[in-house]
Amino acid sequence: MSQFKENLELNTLNHSCAHMMAQAIKRLYPGAKFWVGPVVDEGFYYDVDVPSGTITDEDIEAIEKEMKKCAKEAKKIVRREISKAEALEMFKDDEYKLDLISGLDDGNISIYTQGEFTDLCRGPHVDNTKLCKNFKLVKHSGAYWKGDAKNKVLQRIYGVCFPTPEELEAHLKELNEAKERDHRKIGKDLSLFMTDDLVGQGLPMFLPKGYTIWNELETYIREKEIRLGYQHVLTPCIGTVNLYKTSGHWDHYKENMFPAMEVDDETFVLRPMNCPHHMMIYANAPHSYRELPIRIAEIAHDFRYEASGALKGIERGRHFCQNDSHLFVTPDQIKDEFKSVVDLIFDVYKDFGITNYRCVLSLRDPSDKEKYHDDDEMWNTAEQALRDTLDSIGIEYTEEIGEAAFYGPKLDVNVKPAVGAEYTLSTCQLDFCLPAKFDLKYVDADGSKKTPVVLHRAILGSLDRFMAYILEETKGKLPTWLSPVQVKVLPLSDKYVDYSQKIYEKLLDEGIRAEIDTRDEKIGYKIREARLEKVPYMLVLGQKEEETGEVAVRSRFAGDEGAKNFDEFVKSIKEEINTKTIREEIPFEDRK
Repeated sequence: MSQFKENLELNTLNHSCAHMMAQAIKRLYPGAKFWVGPVVDEGFYYDVDVPSGTITDEDIEAIEKEMKKCAKEAKKIVRREISKAEALEMFKDDEYKLDLISGLDDGNISIYTQGEFTDLCRGPHVDNTKLCKNFKLVKHSGAYWKGDAKNKVLQRIYGVCFPTPEELEAHLKELNEAKERDHRKIGKDLSLFMTDDLVGQGLPMFLPKGYTIWNELETYIREKEIRLGYQHVLTPCIGTVNLYKTSGHWDHYKENMFPAMEVDDETFVLRPMNCPHHMMIYANAPHSYRELPIRIAEIAHDFRYEASGALKGIERGRHFCQNDSHLFVTPDQIKDEFKSVVDLIFDVYKDFGITNYRCVLSLRDPSDKEKYHDDDEMWNTAEQALRDTLDSIGIEYTEEIGEAAFYGPKLDVNVKPAVGAEYTLSTCQLDFCLPAKFDLKYVDADGSKKTPVVLHRAILGSLDRFMAYILEETKGKLPTWLSPVQVKVLPLSDKYVDYSQKIYEKLLDEGIRAEIDTRDEKIGYKIREARLEKVPYMLVLGQKEEETGEVAVRSRFAGDEGAKNFDEFVKSIKEEINTKTIREEIPFEDRK
């Protein structure tokens, strides 16, 4: 949705609409004062200090109504330049504008006027307010003045504006789709995870059903890695500052770490990544070239001090669990091991039905070397090695400058979600730097000691972010193998609870995740509840099913699937689970 900032016409229109919103607010609340009203990725916003202190949904409706009046008035938007002294006099009763003006250079300052409303602004703006008629205010929240928690909370009102009503309608549909797919909403609706400020921002807690999904993902990727020769380890969530000084993270990544802790004359930090620990595991014993490649893997708990504004549910938190691994290889093993990592990425994507992605070769920015390990020869060698490897295995990719890790170039696999901007899900990084920093060695065939090359790789990225991605792609309708509840047993009435209990226990014995709903509710209500919970299968059990030993099957995929032999149903669902089948849903109008 960055179109608002990148498109000059749309940018100008939205900035003008922000002023029209401020004009409407000033009419409704004469004592209102304004801070800034910029165009942002999702449209525009204005920070406002209203006499009541808060803005309600009813206020938003009133503001929209007044904005429509402003648009119909078609007032000319006129630009003027005044001196700084004139500006200070004009806004002498507005502490927010005085603060802005005081930060400007001496000289003329531009202001824009439409009807009775005048505001500071660099512009540009559209010709008159009539052009801003296709708008919608989409949300509002509190925001500290200047982003400082010590300051007063202002009301931030967001809106969007388009040249035509059709474009506005299409955008609002996109916003609604994004809201329905938002993993935070899905997580709350399905009781998967929670957050609480008393625990801390960016520190999600997984509830039983969410942790079931998390465990399934962990088991899934661990089993794949074990078959490929990975050795799993467990390392501490903290390390000494000296560990990160040795790795170089302290110099290049300190601002993203939590503050250091002094304990028993040592200084520790919560770890933001796992490579230093894995370097030490490799260094724990001597190695021969015959042992390489050595593939160390871990589902590791990491902590990064993300800005509060960047936090987003389990997609981006301050605590997360990486599906991390470090491959220690000889130079002539780089190509085969890198290809193996890429094959694993695409094998996983196939299992999850992920098809909308692109591969990016992330390189150092040679004009801004301060944030990277200082070794031009290493960088040139590593970047060309990675480029040659990608070319040799036939991977299509684009190159992006400035996106490399501080210690080396990397391949990022960026997914394009159903809504929103693309982001990196999987990565594989080539590293000649850290093995040298930790003085890692192996004995080569000629008896000499050589330094291994390390491939850093994460297939699911973090389990948290991967879960968020899958929840949003499926709208919470997870494939059966990943669903926290795979079957819901629904007795028609109290008379059939005993039979339903037996079926429920048999399902558990077969390793199928099941629940039984024995509430004194009508069956239609129970079915609707199970559908809202996105349960793949429901077994409706009454007199006929008890007499025949069958189960009446309803599914999320096809609706009423009729009566089935219980053993046959178990066989079919276990096959679906074991093969990780992604069963397509038949549209309601096409169901029998």
